[in-house]
Amino acid sequence: MSSITSLHAPADSPTDSPGPGPGTRAYRAEQTEALLRRSADASAPERQWLLEEVVRLNIGVAHAVAARYRSRGIDQDDLEQVAGLALVKAAHGFDPTAGHPFLSYCVPTIRGEIKRYFRDHGWMVRPPRRIQELQARISAAEAELTYALGRSPRPSELAVHLDESLEDVTEALSSDGCFTPASLDRPLGDNGSVSLGDALGGEDTSHSAAEARVLLAPAVRRLGDRDRRILMLRFFRGCTQQEIAEDIGVTQMQVSRLLSRILADLRESLHGTPAAPGLS
Repeated sequence: MSSITSLHAPADSPTDSPGPGPGTRAYRAEQTEALLRRSADASAPERQWLLEEVVRLNIGVAHAVAARYRSRGIDQDDLEQVAGLALVKAAHGFDPTAGHPFLSYCVPTIRGEIKRYFRDHGWMVRPPRRIQELQARISAAEAELTYALGRSPRPSELAVHLDESLEDVTEALSSDGCFTPASLDRPLGDNGSVSLGDALGGEDTSHSAAEARVLLAPAVRRLGDRDRRILMLRFFRGCTQQEIAEDIGVTQMQVSRLLSRILADLRESLHGTPAAPGLS
C-alpha cells in the first residue's frame, strides 16, 4: 500500500490538467475517467503508472468504504489494507469503454472484498454452511452484475442470476453483518460516560406485578375475612408465621396449614385445579 499512497506524478501528469478544484468529487471523477481512457491504449509501463494514479486519486473512497465496517471485531488498518487491494483490483479490471462511472464498479468491488474478508476472519457465530456458500456466490454475482448494470444489483436480480429463491438470497444478505458482537462496555456519546449496556432496557417487573394483581383480585375477594388477613400479614407486612398466629389466636402449625390451604384455593380459582386433599 505504501507504493499506492506515496506516488509522485511527473511534470506532465494528467492530474495537472485543468478542471474542477483538486480534492472535489467532480475533480476526482474527471481525472479518474481521463486516466482510465489513456490506460486503454497505453503501453504496459505507462498503463501501470496510470492505474496507480487512479488508485491514488480514489484511495480515500476505499478508506471511506472500510470505515463503514469499523468496530466489528477486525482492526481498522486491516480493513483499509483489504479495501486498498480491492481498489487496485477494480482499477485493473475496469473497462473504460463500458460506459459506466468507475465508482459504480469499484465501490461494490471493495465492499465485496471486505465482506469476504469478514467471512474468512471475522465470524463469531458462523451461519449455516449453505448460507456461507451462497454468500460467496453472491459476492461474485454482485461484481458481475454491477459491471453489467452500472449499479449495485437488487436482491431480486441476484436471486434470478443465481437461480436461488429471493428468501434465501435475503437471508444470506442479512447475515452479512453477524460478525463480532459489540461489547456492552463500549462507551457511547462524546464523553463516554454511558456504556452500551447502560442504554439497553432491563426487565420491567411492574408489568408482571400488574398482571398478577388483575388475576388475583377476584380470587382474593372470594376468600373469607380471616384468610384475607392472613395473606395481608404474610405477604404485605412480611410477618412470620408465629406473629400471624399471635394476631389471629391460633398456633403456628395451624397458620402453616391455613396458608397452604389458602394458596391452594387461589390456585384452584386461577387455573381451575382442585386443591389437594388434606389442606383444608
